[in-house]
Amino acid sequence: MSDLTSMVNIGREMSRKLRAVGITSPEQLREAGAMGAYLRLKSVCPHVCLVHLYALEGAVRGVDFNALPAEVKRELKGFSDQLR
Repeated sequence: MSDLTSMVNIGREMSRKLRAVGITSPEQLREAGAMGAYLRLKSVCPHVCLVHLYALEGAVRGVDFNALPAEVKRELKGFSDQLR
């Protein structure tokens, strides 16, 4: 099992937050998916924002969050907006 910080976009702070919601490995993050992980984070860290969701999606896909396609970003923004 690898450390979460081995994934793109996941630094020590994001890793700490993910571990707090029971996601402790890259495999678990991929299994939960970006949206699932974001929902779990929101339940304990209500101030996580859209950029966190982009970072999670990028981590799952193995790309920098700035490289996510515009269509994917729109879908993620719509998901995030529904949670307000």
